[in-house]
Amino acid sequence: MISVIIPTYNEEKNIGNCLKSLLNQSLPREEYEIIVVDGQSRDKTVKIAKKYADKVIQQKSKGVGGARNDGVSVSKYDLIATTDADCIVPEDWFERIIKNFENNKVIVVCGSDGPIEKSLKAQIIFLVIRNIIKLFSYFGIYCLGGTNSSFRKKNFLEVGGYRNLPHSDDVDLGFRLNKIGKIKYDKKIFVKFSARRMEKNGYLNTITTWMKGNILLLSGRNIKTCDSYAKQDYNKTI
Repeated sequence: MISVIIPTYNEEKNIGNCLKSLLNQSLPREEYEIIVVDGQSRDKTVKIAKKYADKVIQQKSKGVGGARNDGVSVSKYDLIATTDADCIVPEDWFERIIKNFENNKVIVVCGSDGPIEKSLKAQIIFLVIRNIIKLFSYFGIYCLGGTNSSFRKKNFLEVGGYRNLPHSDDVDLGFRLNKIGKIKYDKKIFVKFSARRMEKNGYLNTITTWMKGNILLLSGRNIKTCDSYAKQDYNKTI
C-alpha cells in the first residue's frame, strides 16, 4: 500500500488530468491514497482536487519540499511516492514502484521523466538529461526528481525529510538517503511532465541552476536555505 503526495499552487488547468491518471492505475484503488497539499491557491485547484483526492490539506511548511513533508505527515501508508500537478503517470506506476520495494534492502525507487510537449527542443534536451541521470546512477549518484520518486517513510523521516532549499532539494534528499540504504533506479518507471517551468525561466538558466546545486551537494557543501518561498504561476494547460 502506498501514499502519493502532490504539491499544488494555482493548478486548476492541470491538477484534474494528473489526478485522473492516478485514479487509472492497475493497482486496486483501496491499496493507495492520494494526498494533495495546496499552497493557498487562488483559483479552483482545491475544488477540483477534492473531487479525486483522498485528502486535500493546506501547506504549513516552506517550499515545495515543505509541502511534501506536510503530505507525509498525514499519510497512512509506509511507502510514499511523489509527483507534481503537471505530471501524467502511467497506468502501472504504483505497481512497478511496489514491485521494486519487494527487495527489503531498497529504501528508494526512482525513475525518469520527459516532457509532454512535442517540441523538438524539449525532446532533445530531456533526452540528454535522462542519459546523464542514467549515467550518474551507474556510479551510485541518484537524482531524485520530485516528479517520479518514492521511498520508505521511516527512512525519509530518519534523514529529516526535505530541506528548505531554493533548488535541488530532491537531489539533496537522494544524497542523504543514499547514505543509509539502497536506491533503485528503474528506467521503466517513466512519468510525463510539462517543460513549462524551463520554458518560462529559460532552459539554459534552469539547467545551469540545477548543475550548480548538484556540484555543491557532490562536493559536500551546503546550499543556503530559503527565507521565503517564491510561488509561481505558469498559466499553461498540459
